[in-house]
Amino acid sequence: MTGAACPMDASTPAVVLKFDRNVMHHGGLGVIRSLGRAGVPVYGVHEDRLAPAAGSRYLRGRFFWRPSPDDAGRVLAGLSRLAEVIGRPAVLITTDDAGAIFLAEHGAPLRGRFLFPEPPRELPRLLAGKYSLHQACRELGVPSPRAELPESAVAARGFATATGYPVIAKLTAPWHAPRGVRSTQVLADRHELDRVYEACARAGAGLMLQEFIPGGQGHDWFFHGYCDAAARCRPAFTGVKERSYPPRAGLTSFGRSAANERLRLQVTSLLARLGYRGLLDLDIRLDGRDGRYHLLDFNPRLGAQFRVFRDTLGTDVALAAYLDLTGQPVPEAAQVDGRRFVVENYDPISALAKWRAGELDPRSWLASVRAADELAWFARDDLRPFGLMCVRMGWRAISRNFPSFQHELVNGGSTA
Repeated sequence: MTGAACPMDASTPAVVLKFDRNVMHHGGLGVIRSLGRAGVPVYGVHEDRLAPAAGSRYLRGRFFWRPSPDDAGRVLAGLSRLAEVIGRPAVLITTDDAGAIFLAEHGAPLRGRFLFPEPPRELPRLLAGKYSLHQACRELGVPSPRAELPESAVAARGFATATGYPVIAKLTAPWHAPRGVRSTQVLADRHELDRVYEACARAGAGLMLQEFIPGGQGHDWFFHGYCDAAARCRPAFTGVKERSYPPRAGLTSFGRSAANERLRLQVTSLLARLGYRGLLDLDIRLDGRDGRYHLLDFNPRLGAQFRVFRDTLGTDVALAAYLDLTGQPVPEAAQVDGRRFVVENYDPISALAKWRAGELDPRSWLASVRAADELAWFARDDLRPFGLMCVRMGWRAISRNFPSFQHELVNGGSTA
């Protein structure tokens, strides 16, 4: 570990596990690079051989498998077989909510073969659930936006009228999002509200409406950390979300590290009260009306943009988790301020939306991207994932814009 006060024992393998069907998820690649550069033997679970993360030179081994958390028996059997192939206990890091929930609720039989945090069994599901998080915030006195589970389209319209448009629509269990339904959307008017409500009703997906908190530049924050078995959060990083995808309601496409002691203390105090253990990623918005930080989302797992953060000894949250789970001390050091992170395949889309809204000009966007310290996909020492990402994005664009061409390719050149 670069700059660390003492050498790191990297002999224990690590496995990066993902249930999410999104092959373009870049968080797993960040873990592979972070641990792999430190000398850890890293193994990844991937959808197929063309998954961008599967192309990383820092992987010791690749397992091509699409586990479903709905079949606990098959997942446990598959992970047990994976452990037999590796041949010794390994640190297990999940990159999505479904994985964190699965390990908390079904992971006990794996503990002899894998090393992973042990939070209270029900806690990851409670925190990842959008309405259950809202209820927990009310019980704990944590600021959060008003929210409601509308039982009808009429009730949904009533909530939106009371809070005003825009309004936020979230799936109550985003890890079970049906295909074609976004987990979070900003709804500008009644027409959009009716459309989303009907789509969720048809798909049988739970819908929560949430008050939209007005904000501006520097009002959207995120928090990444790792809590040990005593619920001590170390490291604890804060940052500002400059742009997101989808715009105003999605993952960070451009963000920067910004130390915020008030916010850090607020969140670490909450984590101690919860008895939380493991990796976490929170979305927070500063409400200019009352000066309070409102908790919007609690992701009980690694955040995809975690590589924006590191301390002065080079430790990020993935390295901290590895050190703690392998019985090594996690060094204490200050957060490196000002680091910038960009997601190459999503940030241009977000920037275009801001340009159309008059909030960003092309020159400013280009300057911000050039100033980035870390990119989600491109790395000079690990180029193949970036190339595979470009291929996948290109194919996605072709298949969406030219469905007949996609049909020809799939059917051997015949459209008959």
